[in-house]
Parts: sequence; structure tokens; C-alpha cells
Amino acid sequence: MSTQNLTLVQAVRDGLYTEMKQDDDVLVMGEDVGKNGGVFRATEGLYNEFGDDRVIDTPLAESGIVGTAIGMAAYGLKPVPEMQFSGFMYPAFDQIVSHAARLRNRSRGRFTCPLVVRAPYGGGIRAPEHHSESKEAFYAHEAGLKVVIPSTPYDTKGLLISAIRDPDPVIFLEPKLIYRAFRGEVPEEDYTVPLGEAAVRREGTDISVFTYGAMSRPTQEAAENLSEEGIDVEVVDLRTVSPLDEAAIVESFKKTGRAAVVHEAPRKGGLAGEITAVIQEEALLYQEAPVERITGFDVPFPLYALEDYYLPSVARIEEGIRNAVEF
Repeated sequence: MSTQNLTLVQAVRDGLYTEMKQDDDVLVMGEDVGKNGGVFRATEGLYNEFGDDRVIDTPLAESGIVGTAIGMAAYGLKPVPEMQFSGFMYPAFDQIVSHAARLRNRSRGRFTCPLVVRAPYGGGIRAPEHHSESKEAFYAHEAGLKVVIPSTPYDTKGLLISAIRDPDPVIFLEPKLIYRAFRGEVPEEDYTVPLGEAAVRREGTDISVFTYGAMSRPTQEAAENLSEEGIDVEVVDLRTVSPLDEAAIVESFKKTGRAAVVHEAPRKGGLAGEITAVIQEEALLYQEAPVERITGFDVPFPLYALEDYYLPSVARIEEGIRNAVEF
């Protein structure tokens, strides 16, 4: 199997190219996705390869972009609209939750909505307001939507292809902090990573730490550091936050009896609470300590240097894991 050494954002582009090459129904649309190749160059070169009828530059109108894409999807196409930043998705929220998520149910299965809304998401790049939010819980709460957050180039391409092939709408959130932070081997050919399946990044016996997106790497770094203190940490990368891989969460927790959840979204109403509830409902008798939530804070996302205090750092993750292990 021949591979290429890609960054995460290059893997996004490769996934789009792979599906567009083999399926004429797949198209890309959004602000500056055509000749400019997107604000992060995730669609670079696709305009020249596939033309302006499949790589469509749109007006700056998120509701219109997603609304048009829903119509295309109902017709039988497979649109992949890009939101320049996830914080710009709010004008399209009505289209996503009132129409895309409900189309199958509303039509009693006569129509589906094979739509993937892509968006760079998360903080850490010193961006202005509305550029750094982590609001995945908004979409995970909505029946009818799948929500995917990759953390490696390999998973990014495979999950994106799976999302495009899915008959129902998928919110595909790309952690822009790690767009170009590292490279990974990615097969040149077509492959898929199943939606709804977590990946164990590190085996351990003392505590299970559940995470996703850009927080996967600092969590793994914290786990390696704590191994020098004799704490054996299992790291589970959820990859898809809706549907959650509840079986993987329970299986890991039953092995360790302790858990922590790491995400950059705010603590209140965050997915850490849902993961904790799964543990309580399915594995309570295995529990040795309270579940530790290591998250962002319940404040508006701060600007510039304060980001370093808001985002869970390696040191803060280590402290939270120690709290759970030493309880």
C-alpha cells in the first residue's frame, strides 16, 4: 500500500479529491473554496481539477450555503459545504437543525440528506472573536446529525470519506490548531474509517482518559509523562462524538475503574457530562473515584495570550489525572 506523508489539512484535501474523482455527485461549495482554495487551503487545486460546477464559490451567507446544499442533497447530490470557521455556522444553525437533521424523519424516509458540513474549529491560533469556539455539543444534542472530530491525518481522510458516503448529514469539525502541527502516513488510495468507533491511542490499566480532536496529542503527552510516576494511563480518542462509542467507553472504564475526560469546550453542558453519565449508567459498580473533567472554562473564549490558560494544557491534564488516581 503506497502512502503519503500529509498534514491534517492536506488529508482533508486528499479525502475530498478522492471522493470527487470517483463520484460525480460529490461537490464542494463555500466562501473562497474555488480559485483561492479556501482560507486554510483545504480545497487547493480542486477548482482547476473539477471546474466551477463542482467547486462553487458562494456569497458570504452561511444560511444560504447550507440551505442550498440541503436542496442539492435532497435532489441526490452529495454536497460538502465549508464554513470558514465553526463560529460562523450560527446563521446556518436553523437550516442544519430544522431541515438537514429532520429531512429523513419529516419525509418518513422518502428523502435523505447526504450532506457534510465542514468547519475548522477550536482555539489556539490567536484568532479574533468567533474564530475559536468549540460548540460540538450543540450539534451532538440534535437527533439526525452525526458529529465527527478527527485528530490524525489518517483518520481525517478515512472519516471524511465515510461522512461523504453516509446517507445522513454529518458535521465534520476539523481542529485547526493541529492543521499543520505534524504529519502522518496516509494511504493514497480510497479507504474509510467507520463513524461511531473510538480508537485506543495508548493502553493502560490505572485510568481511562477520553478525549478527541486537538486535545488528543496533549493527553497522550501527559500520559507518557505520568508513566514515569508509575501511573499507567489509557487514552481513548473518541473520533466521533455523535454517535458516541459507548461500548468502547464502558469497556475501557471496566478495566481501569477511574476516568477523566479532556475537551477544550466549556465544562457546563459539555460532552464530558454525557460521557460521565454513560459510565454511571453502564459501569457504576466498577467505579473507584469521581470522573475528572478537564475542560475549557464557562466563559467566552478569550483572545490571544489568554488562550494558553483557557485550553487544557499538558500540566492541567496531568493534574486532573493525578486527582482521579489518588482519590
